[in-house]
Formats: sequence, C-alpha cells, structure tokens
Amino acid sequence: MFFTYLRRELRRRRKAALVVASGLALGIALVIVVNSVSSGMNQAQDKVLQSLYGLGTDMTVTKAAAAPKSGETGRPRFEFGAKDDGEEQSSDRVMVQGFQTLASSTVTKVAGQKGVADSVGGLSLQVMKVNGQFKRGQFKQDQSGGATRQGGSGGSGGQPQGRVEGGGASFDVNSYSVYGTDVAKQGLGPLTSSKVTKGRTFKTSETDAKVAVADASYAKEKKLALGDSVKIKGVKYKVIGIATPDSGDAAANLYVPLKQAQTLADAKSKITTVYVKATDSQQISAVKATIQKNISGTTVTTSADLADTVSGSLSTASNLASNVGKWLSIAVLVAAFLVAGLLTSSAVSRRVREFGTLKALGWKSGRVTRQVIGEAVVNGLVGGALGIAVGLAGAYAVTAISPTLTAQLGSGAGGGGMGMGGPGVRQSAGKTLDIALSAPVSATTITLAVGLAVAGGLIAGAFGGWRASRLRPADALRRVE
Repeated sequence: MFFTYLRRELRRRRKAALVVASGLALGIALVIVVNSVSSGMNQAQDKVLQSLYGLGTDMTVTKAAAAPKSGETGRPRFEFGAKDDGEEQSSDRVMVQGFQTLASSTVTKVAGQKGVADSVGGLSLQVMKVNGQFKRGQFKQDQSGGATRQGGSGGSGGQPQGRVEGGGASFDVNSYSVYGTDVAKQGLGPLTSSKVTKGRTFKTSETDAKVAVADASYAKEKKLALGDSVKIKGVKYKVIGIATPDSGDAAANLYVPLKQAQTLADAKSKITTVYVKATDSQQISAVKATIQKNISGTTVTTSADLADTVSGSLSTASNLASNVGKWLSIAVLVAAFLVAGLLTSSAVSRRVREFGTLKALGWKSGRVTRQVIGEAVVNGLVGGALGIAVGLAGAYAVTAISPTLTAQLGSGAGGGGMGMGGPGVRQSAGKTLDIALSAPVSATTITLAVGLAVAGGLIAGAFGGWRASRLRPADALRRVE
C-alpha cells in the first residue's frame, strides 16, 4: 500500500518532484565537480613534488645552513698547467651541491627514529668542465721604434717600442649534475621518479662499479647511447641505462653508485641528503619534530613544506578550488536543501484536504509523515542521480579539455636546507613546469553524492512531515465543498 500510493503521488506531481530534484541535483553536481577538480589539483601538485623528491619519499633531512668560514667563497677554482701554444687544456671540478654534507652514519640515526619506515642517503654533485686553449700573442715593433730621436736614443731605455697583437683564450664551460645513489636501496629517493626505459638500473653488487644511468634528455643532448662512456674527472663510466622522468624535470643528469660519487667529490662517507619514508603518512609532522629534536644540526623538509612554495597558476587554482569552490558548493547545497524543504512543506499545505481525509479514514499521523518523507527521499534520490550524471559530465569535460597549469618551486624554499636538499630541488628552482589538469571522480565522491541525496530528501521530508503531522481531520472537513 505504501509503495503503491507513493508511486501514484509521484506520477501525479511530476512537475513539483522535478523542481525539488533539480535543485538538489545542482548542489550535488557542484560538489562533485569541485571535489574532482580539487583532487586533480592535489594529483598535479603531487607530480611536481614527486619530480623533486621521488616516489614514496615523505621528507628529506639535510645539514642545517651554516655561515661560510673565513676565506671560503664557494666559487670553483680552475688551474691549468703550461702547455704548448694552441694546445687544448681541460679541467674538471666536482663540487658538492650546497657545499654542505652530513656523515653517512646520519642515515642509520634517522632510521632509528620513531615513525621512520625506511631511509636512504644520497650525494648530490655538480660538475663543471672547462675545455679550451690559450693562444700566444705576437709582438709587433713600431715602424719608428728603431729610429734615433734627436737629442736621445730611440725608445725608453733603448728598448724597442711596439705592441702585442693576437692571442687570447677560448674556453667552453659545461656544467651538469651527478647524483650518487645507494644501489642497495633503489626504492627510495630521486631516481624513483624516473623510469628506466632503455637498458637497466644498477645491480646491488655494483656498489663501487664505474657505471652510470643517464637522464633521457641529457643523453639526447650529448648523444649518449647504451654502452657509451662518459668521463667525469678523468674517470670513464659506462652508460648502462637511460631513465625518463615520470613528470617534471629529472633529479640529475647522471646517476652513479654512491661510493663512486663520494670518491669523485673527495667526500668519503659523506652525503648531502637523507630521504625518509614514514610508517604512517598521518604522522609526518610528528616524525619531523622527532628527527629535528634528536639529530642536531639538520633541517627536515616535508612534502607539505615544499607544497607551500609552489607558485604559479596551479597554486592559484588550487587555492580557489579549496577555498572559494568548496564554500560555494556548500552554500549552494545548503540553499538547495532549504528550497527542497520549503517546496515540500508548501506541497503539504496544498494537500491539507487529502491528508485530513486519510486521517479521517484511519491513517495515523506517523503513517502520513512516513508517506511524505518517502516521497521526499525518492525526490532526493532522483536529484542525486541527476546530480551525479551532471557532475560526471562536468568532470569529464575538465579532463577532456585538460587545461594546462604552471607550477614553479620557490628557490628559497625551506631555508638553507632546501637550497641544497636534493638534486631536483636546485634544478627546479626558478623553472616552470606545465601540468595538465584532470578531474578524477573517486568512489568516495560518488558515495558522498548519494549520501547528500538521501540527506536532502530526509531534510525536505522532515519539513513536510512535521507539517503533515499537525493536520487534523477537521481541517479536511472544512475544505469539503
């Protein structure tokens, strides 16, 4: 009887039901689109951070910034020996990025802290190679240099007069980055943000082997292929793999085993960065505080710290989606619920004679209330279905258009630590990354939409049910013509 009467009433009041359902659909659709776009923003931001940190990395530990010692300039010095005129000269200088290092034992200390699941150390280097040659100039004597002037000898002190012409120097400076990675733990750190598309990655037995993995862009620029050799400070390294970044820029141009990087930089048992994975992503702040408290002289930077430094249209759009968009969707949803409730209550007032007659025939107030709430819930579910359809269409449209957003990492992020915290951080500072925006719709968002639809129906039904419960059979008798 309940469902029969419900079906007949909804058919008879199709226009009113459609108005209520449409209002709820608008609010629900807006919630879905805003949530989906916000989720897409988070994914885009994660891509930017992943290109800096590497997959699975929750935070980095670096040496706290310190003032340079007296006499230290931090600028590279190149020395060239005397060679024959025009002979090519070459000099390499391997420098630790940021000139700040930690002891390798810091990795063990960090791993022993509460909340740390895994940690691995790395050494970030910058190599500057200078190639060129010096040319000796030629002395040319003045035409009048040998002539004796009146009242004296020619020239000053009898020396020939002239000038040096030609000569000079022509040098080419090539700078590239090298990252020393722990081949025993390759599941953490910057190399995980790239995929080896040609060749292979390091073997665990190659802890001190003269092998290298090259970034795809760098390999293309230098025309490197598998099996080729690259020379760093006079040492040849065989290219065993080509790595392509999943997103953004690569962390380094070349990757070599950590021990080899330490040898090149004359930094035995030294690292620049400890990459840390937490046991619980919800406790990252607590883990950060623990590391900073127990390991002095370090700076801990989390992905949230990096996210605060991301600027550009990605940051602006993310702020709009999380602030203006969410509050707008909430306001529209509340308005839709109120309108649905008022329309349902108004509909009940127009059905006074109907409900009064039903009560006169023996219907209890509770049964009348349940009937009104049932109709409102069905309207809510219809509105939810429409809202989900419109929301999915909106999210699909955003993904299909794929508007491009820009993201830029601030060069001063994280104080002294971030300026040298990882190879990707320094390279990406001041660079703009183009990120295609998508709007993925998760099962959680759909569940939220269904919940809102039911809630909207219940709220609307509560308005109408309360109004219907107060009707008396006498009200219907007064309206009988």
